[in-house]
Amino acid sequence: MAKIIYEVYQNQNSKNAAYGKHYARVKYLECMNTRKLSNHIAEHGSVYTPDVVYGVMEKFRSCLIEMLLQSKKVKIDGLGTFYATIECRKGGAVSKDKFSVQRDVEGLHIRFLPEQEQETNISSRQFLKQAEFINVDSLVKSDEDGGSSTGSETNAKENGSGSGSTDDNTNNTGDNTNNSGDNSQNGGTIGGSQNQGGSSNTGGGLGQN
Repeated sequence: MAKIIYEVYQNQNSKNAAYGKHYARVKYLECMNTRKLSNHIAEHGSVYTPDVVYGVMEKFRSCLIEMLLQSKKVKIDGLGTFYATIECRKGGAVSKDKFSVQRDVEGLHIRFLPEQEQETNISSRQFLKQAEFINVDSLVKSDEDGGSSTGSETNAKENGSGSGSTDDNTNNTGDNTNNSGDNSQNGGTIGGSQNQGGSSNTGGGLGQN
């Protein structure tokens, strides 16, 4: 079973309603780049060398962006769907004929919706069931004691880390299936907010400014 290392932190934002409360977030061990991931794939009994895998992944990246810029969604079976959404300026245009891309559009984002088919569901709740959670403090304590961290593993549900969990950069990560667009506070989205290509929702996970 996969092991997710997490840390418990306190909300230090005095203007937030959750000020002083404690939550969990993932403690990342490493950021794997394309080359490292290619090597990892090649080591898993693949008949392809790391260079071949790397070449395919680089081609996938460039073609993915190309397709998104042609108003197409890209669905990777068993993983999820990539799509683009438009961020509009706050307030929006007063009328349809007054709308201007140059004035009213502030950004174009890449979003990702995890696979939600029954057999390959990796939405946030299903993904949670596949992971075992380890508190980073237990690992530190184990190292200080000179022992093994095996006996320090804890289950996510016992620690309640599924509620209000965040990573280092965003709050409530996962499939965000209830998010009906890219920038609802900024006048909504255009393009990516419609159900195209069989995607049931438009909640995003990955965004680029």
